[in-house]
Amino acid sequence: MTDQTLTAGRTELPSPVDGLRAWHGADDGVAVLLIDRPKRRNAVTLAMWQALPGLLAQLAERPGLRVLLVTGAAGTFSAGADIGELAEVYRDPASADAYHETNVAAEQALADFPHPTLAVVHGSCVGGGCQLALACDLRFGSVEARLGITPAKLGVVYPAVPTARLAALVGPARAKYLLFSGELVTAMRAERFGLLDEVHPAGELDERALAFARLLARRSPQTIGAAKAALGAADPAAALAPWARRSRQAPDVREGLAAFLERREPDFPDLAPVHRP
Repeated sequence: MTDQTLTAGRTELPSPVDGLRAWHGADDGVAVLLIDRPKRRNAVTLAMWQALPGLLAQLAERPGLRVLLVTGAAGTFSAGADIGELAEVYRDPASADAYHETNVAAEQALADFPHPTLAVVHGSCVGGGCQLALACDLRFGSVEARLGITPAKLGVVYPAVPTARLAALVGPARAKYLLFSGELVTAMRAERFGLLDEVHPAGELDERALAFARLLARRSPQTIGAAKAALGAADPAAALAPWARRSRQAPDVREGLAAFLERREPDFPDLAPVHRP
């Protein structure tokens, strides 16, 4: 069960695994990815981590898709990794290594999604669930949301990739605060930290997130794609170069300028592949 605000008018797509559901098909360019294990507070299983890159790849190929909303069922984003599975995983060092490699690969697939991603955070957003939210480009939360990264409560060593992603987002001192303590922070404090970009009453969050997603879907995919590539790269200039070359020939700028002069909404084309040297 999920709030119909986000999924209304969309077609549910086949899912490769229990616990992940996806919708697309409306004419607004928005897709929805739902973490759906409400009886386990949307805890993420190994099978879900394994399936996520493939599901994201399928969504990325959907015609007309321009923005992805990521949320959780029944008023909770995600309580994190399934603790019952972790107890079994950590019985063997090799299985623990493999588990974390799978976990990091899933997060990276979300971070590398070619279109803007927006986490819609209700309720608890903890541990592995918070890692998924942080792998999104933006995060909108409800005032009741609570966010935290809790490996210190379990003795788990947090992987390097999400550690660096957290520090890049909130700064080293606040990353240490979160990782050292394992404490959950309120939505308002999370916004001050930079974990959330907007905070809204729970009853208004989905409508605001959907409205913002539709706004992004009307903007130039070329501009957004270039910005996302540059901001996520170790060498922003190199990442931006193929986008800049493409922009000299693609119709986006001509359409944007014409729309401005004609006082109308621009009709930007879908994102074309960018070929790197």
